[in-house]
Amino acid sequence: MATMNVGELVAVDMHTHAEVSADGHTSLSPELFGASEKYFKEHPRPAIPEMAAYYRERKMAAVVFTVDAEHATGHPRISNEEIAEHCAEHADVLIPFGSVDPWKGRAGVREARRLVEKYGVRGFKFHPSLQGMSPGDRAAYPLYEAIEELGVPALFHTGQTGIGAGVPGGGGIRLKYSNPMLVDDVAVDFPELRIILAHPSFPWQDEALAVATHKPYVYIDLSGWSPKYFPPQLVRYANTLLKDKVLFGSDYPVITPDRWLSDFDKLEIKPEVRPRILKDNAVRLLGLGAEERTTRS
Repeated sequence: MATMNVGELVAVDMHTHAEVSADGHTSLSPELFGASEKYFKEHPRPAIPEMAAYYRERKMAAVVFTVDAEHATGHPRISNEEIAEHCAEHADVLIPFGSVDPWKGRAGVREARRLVEKYGVRGFKFHPSLQGMSPGDRAAYPLYEAIEELGVPALFHTGQTGIGAGVPGGGGIRLKYSNPMLVDDVAVDFPELRIILAHPSFPWQDEALAVATHKPYVYIDLSGWSPKYFPPQLVRYANTLLKDKVLFGSDYPVITPDRWLSDFDKLEIKPEVRPRILKDNAVRLLGLGAEERTTRS
């Protein structure tokens, strides 16, 4: 089985989606998928082995996940185990994250532990708006406690979402749950939990910057937007106070890393900060290469 050579990587994409399983099951219902494609424009839905080939060609690694929101949407997720097993087959470039619906209670806690301990999952993705739960809801706390104990990060969608856009009532998706200030309670109550706020958090960019600046283990990924549209305060903080806590993410396949990196090249980011955003911060956060260093020592 191939292993990751971190030294050869040019970047680590912290935010990519598995949109279709091996048997053709999609991550969203047809209604929500249709709305998403109108919002983001139609895009391919690569299988995980195709994603591996895509990132291998570019000498990048990628974090891969789906979203478990079955309680709120009624649509079964793509299997976490399938994603982890495919990523293990392409461990030179793919890093599996899991997703457990916080409504699952104790069953979800057991699943999270199994995914890390048996399947090598390196983190968990939450989408509060799609899952229909505020990040600070106490019902999710046993799950956060387990993730904190397991020592892996939790990634929260923040800001507006294209999922449900244009559908009457937004497909039942409530934007308010993805205000990053709601994640501040999680950062307070689980002080050792590594938290990633996904995306430029429109319309709450300042809230995201405040939380990430105030809480030492809160990071921001830059996925879902072309860098040419980044708010100026996000660029300013990425260059200064948050230079060690901002992470490259594309949102592939909705946005390709090729397009993202092309626009990022034109952004006024300090030369010494660029490698931190593109790779170094993610390597440190995820402990990439730690196994290799341990073996060599």
